[in-house]
Amino acid sequence: MTLELSAVIAERHLDVALTVGGSETVAVMGPNGAGKSTLVQVLAGLLRPDAGHATLGDRTLFRTGSPGSPREWLPPHARGVGVLAQDALLFPHLSVLDNVAFGPRSQGRGRAGADAAARRWLGEVDAVELAGRKPGQLSGGQAQRVALARALATDPELLLLDEPMAALDINSAPFLRSLLKRVLAGRRAVIVTHHVLDALMLADRIVVMDRGRVVEEGPTAAILAHPRSPFAASLAGLNVLAGSLAGAGVRTSDAGLVAGRLTGAFAGAAAAAGTGSPAAGTGSPAAGTGSPAAGPEGLAAFPPSAVSVFLAPPQGSPRNCFPVTVTELEPHGDHIRIRAGRLAADISPAATAELRLQPGSRVFFVVKAAEVAIYPA
Repeated sequence: MTLELSAVIAERHLDVALTVGGSETVAVMGPNGAGKSTLVQVLAGLLRPDAGHATLGDRTLFRTGSPGSPREWLPPHARGVGVLAQDALLFPHLSVLDNVAFGPRSQGRGRAGADAAARRWLGEVDAVELAGRKPGQLSGGQAQRVALARALATDPELLLLDEPMAALDINSAPFLRSLLKRVLAGRRAVIVTHHVLDALMLADRIVVMDRGRVVEEGPTAAILAHPRSPFAASLAGLNVLAGSLAGAGVRTSDAGLVAGRLTGAFAGAAAAAGTGSPAAGTGSPAAGTGSPAAGPEGLAAFPPSAVSVFLAPPQGSPRNCFPVTVTELEPHGDHIRIRAGRLAADISPAATAELRLQPGSRVFFVVKAAEVAIYPA
């Protein structure tokens, strides 16, 4: 049983298509305002799209209609969809047991059957001992576990999780993440998250949204290993520059020619054509250098740890050299991450002090061509 969705909401600039397999967990990620929560609301039946359709197996959740095709709309309670949001949203006047039993009872089960289902799912989320409490007596982590049990107690065909760890403290989030890993096994789920650890632990596949559209999707490991969008690159901790293939490098519209080593299909194509490596050049991510030459689209990716920072362009072996202006400095493990627009470098605290770096400093980011991976966009 597969979820198929296509939805357009003009007012929210949403134009998205999504497929989720029968036992697949998909992480929907992207910058703020990308349309992730809007997507969840459409699936849950809380927003009506202007155009599109959604099917869950052989059931139609909605169809906006077209000439000769009637409109269809299943209300939220009839969709077989469970929702876990940032806030638990438990009924404050009901006990934990009654909160979890509410869903099964609304489906027509008697009190005994609903209570049995509630106790079962409270057990699954390690919260049986909370059954007699009221929501006001729960911690944030306990409330989210109860809310998860409530979402699962109706045996939903699709589980929607909208930033379920966002409101939890640093001690509660790891526990809930481990719990979700267990209860999501074999279930169809969509999880909206900003946290790369959620995607790594819980998701089979990542869908990256930006400005209401899907800009990248694929298996979790593949997306993080070879990101093709700025957001995915930031998740993976990589610098990524997009442009057109030029020899063994990528020519971008604003950073000039970025030399590197070809990977994947580009390596084979270059070998067949006898194309050599270009000389590493000096680019500028802040200043345009004209449009990229026509050719296959490609990406140049390199980690911040491969970047050296200089006050003047270095001499010596061929390297990529980018004149940049420092925008931010932040601790990053044992190093200091130096951000300059969309590029980043990791250097030691001693080097940071020696260079007297601060926001506004004009420096050169330098990376050897051997450290830059070139692959298809």
